[in-house]
Amino acid sequence: MKNKVELKKVIKKILIIIVILFIITLFLNIYEYHVYTVNFNNKVNGIIDIVHKEYPNIKEEQIIEILNSKGKEKSEVLSKYGFSLNDKAIILENNKDHVIFILINSIILIIGIVLILLQFIIYLKKREKEIIDITEYIKELNKRNYSLKIKSNTEDELSILKNEIYKTTVMLKETADIAREAKVNLKVSLEDISHQLKTPLTSILIMLDNLIDDRDMDQVTRDDFIQDIKRNVVNINFLVQSILKLSKFDANTIHFIKKETYIKDIMDEVNKNLSTLCDLKNIKLNIKGDNKIKIICDYRWEVEALTNIIKNCIEYSSINDIIEIKYEEYNVYTLIAIKDYGKGISKKDLPHIFERFYKGEQSSSDSIGIGLALAKVIIENDNGLINVESSNKGTSFIIKYFK
Repeated sequence: MKNKVELKKVIKKILIIIVILFIITLFLNIYEYHVYTVNFNNKVNGIIDIVHKEYPNIKEEQIIEILNSKGKEKSEVLSKYGFSLNDKAIILENNKDHVIFILINSIILIIGIVLILLQFIIYLKKREKEIIDITEYIKELNKRNYSLKIKSNTEDELSILKNEIYKTTVMLKETADIAREAKVNLKVSLEDISHQLKTPLTSILIMLDNLIDDRDMDQVTRDDFIQDIKRNVVNINFLVQSILKLSKFDANTIHFIKKETYIKDIMDEVNKNLSTLCDLKNIKLNIKGDNKIKIICDYRWEVEALTNIIKNCIEYSSINDIIEIKYEEYNVYTLIAIKDYGKGISKKDLPHIFERFYKGEQSSSDSIGIGLALAKVIIENDNGLINVESSNKGTSFIIKYFK
């Protein structure tokens, strides 16, 4: 009977009807007995009056003794006058009243049965209507109409079903909205990817045409073209690899292998990855922190994230600049702060730097606009949070890994 609230209500009403009918029947039977008693006593009283008149010497005690005797001895006196002791009462008024009371009892019984059946019919009709409503609602859901609402505040089984269907509707609507948004994002991403690939590929094709058409091109120009082609190919390869990585995150197919890792080990690997780029601009990475500080993360992906962030700092820095990196441990989180002293990021661009394929006004021509987006996804998957502050005196990335 758990959660069958409506059925419980119907059963309560039926029990109330039965109790009322029982009380009415009880009082009716008491009243019936009272009527029979009055009729009988009146008749007996009349007989006693006649007996006294005809037999004045008979005592009242003898008459009462006769009336209260068990009457085991069978008498055929009344049968002479057409009365049978086994068929009908001798007192005709009792026979008449008996028929009336049978009729009243039958009417009460019929009314009770009708009321009980009516309660069941109302209950079944209501259930049928609710089931029809739910069926129609599901049909609308199958038509992808998620705007309907059937929330119910009661706790019976169909109301619980309604609420569960409503929850499913909300989830389906959210899924549909996410799918719709994903399609729009996919379209925009494909357009961005197409644009990102189109420029270097066009440049490569032009330079290759020049190399093929001009057989007598001087060696210096030829070498410059080859270097430019190589640079564009490297950019395309980086773009493709980054897109593949982001796609894996979007598809939730990447499983992080998280374990305690020394931040120093991560920074040493990042330093190796960026050593060539630092040498080209004579930039020094000034890394400070306790060598014993650890974070729980996926080592390989965390190296990728921090490499992308510091690479961005190098691109915005001038020749001979310094990039300061420090890490500290607090009660709630571990902090990594990365600060450059470059040209900074404009206020207009600052809210968008973690968006995919976004390129700010001061971005280099080689910038793809995907490295920081990938870094943010990785850090958040390692239970981290990244913020950025910038001015014309440089940019600071604040990363917190919560314990």
